[in-house]
Amino acid sequence: MQPLGVRYAVPVDLAAVHAVTHSAYRHYVDRIGARPAPMDADYPHLMRRGCLFVVGSPAIATVTLIPEDGWLHLDNFAVAPDRQGRGTGRRILAFAEDHARQLWLPELRLQTHAMMWENQRLATAAGYREYTRTGTGAEHEVIHYRKAIAGWDFTGETYLPTAAGVALAGAR
Repeated sequence: MQPLGVRYAVPVDLAAVHAVTHSAYRHYVDRIGARPAPMDADYPHLMRRGCLFVVGSPAIATVTLIPEDGWLHLDNFAVAPDRQGRGTGRRILAFAEDHARQLWLPELRLQTHAMMWENQRLATAAGYREYTRTGTGAEHEVIHYRKAIAGWDFTGETYLPTAAGVALAGAR
């Protein structure tokens, strides 16, 4: 598999980000009866925050990764329709995992509309697990997914001493 070449978006990328996002999401408008949120996102703001990434120049794919308290929110990713089916989406998800590791965040989360079946299949195939649903009825239901990042195990002993260990060390 060749390298993906994901990089931070810069101002010259914004037109391509909008084009990729709109082309990747436009078929959902009729299905869900509304414009998906990524079609109206404030990409200049996300770019200035360092949360917007692109693949290619001009961009053929984009991903928005927002650090939260204890996890990385995969807010959006889109691949130009003429570039879909070539593994780019899977490689973007792998990039998101690597980015979470770089930020020392042990979990990735994403959400998708209940009527976006393609996104649900991709998330499940990539190891994400559903943990809740929000909204009312299938037309407004959002499915929330999460994935623990491999390589991090916060359940066992850590390098940090316990409070009792610190007290004992200070008593010597």
